[in-house]
Amino acid sequence: MKKYITLFLFGIIVLILGCFFLWHKNAIKAYFQKNSSNYSNESAANQAEEKKDIIIKIPIVANSTYGELMAQASTSPTLANRIYEAAKPLYDLVKIRQGHSLELTYNKDTNELKKFVYKINSEDELYVAKNTAADKTSTTSVSEWTAEIKPIPYEVKIKIAQGEVKSSMYQAAIDNDVDIRAIIDLADAFQWTIDFAMDPRVGDIFKFVYEERYLDGEYICPGKILAGLYVNDNTPYEVYYFEDSEDNQGYFDKDGNSVQKMFLKAPVSFKYISSGYTTGPRYIAAFQAYTSSHMAIDYAAAYGTPIRAVGNGKITYAQYKSGYGNTITIRHNETYSTNYSHLSKFAVKRGQNVSQGEIVGYVGSSGYSTGPHLHYEMVKYGVKVNPLKEVLPPGKPIKAENKDKFNEEIKKYSEMIK
Repeated sequence: MKKYITLFLFGIIVLILGCFFLWHKNAIKAYFQKNSSNYSNESAANQAEEKKDIIIKIPIVANSTYGELMAQASTSPTLANRIYEAAKPLYDLVKIRQGHSLELTYNKDTNELKKFVYKINSEDELYVAKNTAADKTSTTSVSEWTAEIKPIPYEVKIKIAQGEVKSSMYQAAIDNDVDIRAIIDLADAFQWTIDFAMDPRVGDIFKFVYEERYLDGEYICPGKILAGLYVNDNTPYEVYYFEDSEDNQGYFDKDGNSVQKMFLKAPVSFKYISSGYTTGPRYIAAFQAYTSSHMAIDYAAAYGTPIRAVGNGKITYAQYKSGYGNTITIRHNETYSTNYSHLSKFAVKRGQNVSQGEIVGYVGSSGYSTGPHLHYEMVKYGVKVNPLKEVLPPGKPIKAENKDKFNEEIKKYSEMIK
């Protein structure tokens, strides 16, 4: 009897084990079927990833040429020349600049060059592609290559920055983690209103709204200053960016008048005198209204600092002058002329027309000078006047039909800079 009971129990155990192994086998099969599908999807994704184009960036170093850089990328002279000729009507690749890069895109399977990109500046890029249809108004084609200039496809974020001047606006920007390039752009927006070499005082405050530009999630550079406030010695100044028309776009005051006037406030740009200078007068000798000993402004600046024309005009003098050293005179109209002295060298010639902001010479110490600086004079009807106090008419106003649009647009920004 015990024998039969033992056999019966053994049979039950075998049956249970058999059921377990059958279930386990099916479970494993189902598991592998499921993960095989996932694996196939991953494999397909990996294959798709592998088929992506290859992008090579070649940095442009000092003294390198377009031909040399293309040769580094193993591009044949014939192909490099085709790209060059396609681009030439839009941009001459001989002018590539150090610090930029050439971006070449290749087909991974064929190693064939498909696309060439060069960033011309912070706004535009030269795009040369093979077999790319494009608008004839903005492109030119040589053989199978098509070239066009495109705006760089930035992702734009709006940011607000502010600070208080304790030693300089430059240092205030650093203390508040503001991109120095943005603070230079802010100074440029106020360059007809504030002389940043002379006017800033301890306690001045600034606040502005500007664009931050990103590519592939990486911060690249600041964009436009959309609105700015600078309180100088308790006097507030505001600027707003607005595009009124093709011939009148840029910065306007809150009343809709262009801040761009006949003359810049200073012949030396903020970006050249910002670092290392503190608040208060940055001059060797100021304008003296009641004597003839020094009726000018002397700007302290490093040797070789670029000097710009404060307004449009014609060069009527560009040579050495006793006591003043290398001197330039610009005749702006029948009323005004300006003089720039002690230059190290000239960037213009007599008889040449110049535009506002154009570089005309470089700071030096020629003539009777104890150190590098710019001796700057403004002459009105033949009499020297103080350029810091000369009152000029406002710039071109916004068209009447655009005034409501302007007021609506600046409303949001005026709240942001309060």
